[in-house]
Amino acid sequence: MGEGHKDEIVYGINPVREALRSKRRAFELFIAEQAGEQRLARIVALAEEAGVSVRRRQRQDLARLCGSEHHQGVVLRTEAFRYAAFEEILAACREHAGNAGLILLLDGIQDPHNLGALVRTAACAGAQGVIIPRDRAVGVTPAAEKAAAGATATVPIAQVTNVVHAIDELKHAGFWVFGATATAESSLYDQDLTGNVVLVVGSEGEGIRPLVQQHCDVLYAIPLLGGVASLNASVAGGISLFEAVRQRVSSARK
Repeated sequence: MGEGHKDEIVYGINPVREALRSKRRAFELFIAEQAGEQRLARIVALAEEAGVSVRRRQRQDLARLCGSEHHQGVVLRTEAFRYAAFEEILAACREHAGNAGLILLLDGIQDPHNLGALVRTAACAGAQGVIIPRDRAVGVTPAAEKAAAGATATVPIAQVTNVVHAIDELKHAGFWVFGATATAESSLYDQDLTGNVVLVVGSEGEGIRPLVQQHCDVLYAIPLLGGVASLNASVAGGISLFEAVRQRVSSARK
């Protein structure tokens, strides 16, 4: 289920700026002719500091390169993020001898800032990996890397073609799968999260897809005492991960 390494095209002022600040290797920066010098000066300076070639191109050439007219006059060719293979995460859990495994599975996160925040929290919680779908979900973009604050280099992230298949493989490997849904009758705080655990968090709008819910062993809700009807996806994931941490630390002390 792993993914090969390919170059990636990043375009737009903010995405290109974040890509140049990230740990990814950048190859070429393309600037539109007649583009406003002042607006792009910082991006050009970042590229030059990193030893990245800066080339001038017609705006229509940039549109063809990135497949969009909304490039804001700046396109960057960079190496793609290196995802782990799904099997690597399972191997990391097996090597975690004497301790229970903890994996975060994200079913359709759309916002790169949420993805980055969840990866960062998973790393802080000691998770052995984060699993995301290959389709209909955001990947590890420069914006996600920025939000992760370096955690994308410390916790393996795997893309899978079929989330349900991945869940079945995790169950076969001895994991219990817990899905967070706002409508579940069972509370997060009633779950035993001290064993081999997969925590599933759904998309910002619709949550965990029905078929994925059906394959979870347990569906739980985080009790809300007021405010709006649901939590932000990254907050829900953070609460769930650190409830697992709390239980594991408490169990280890007994």
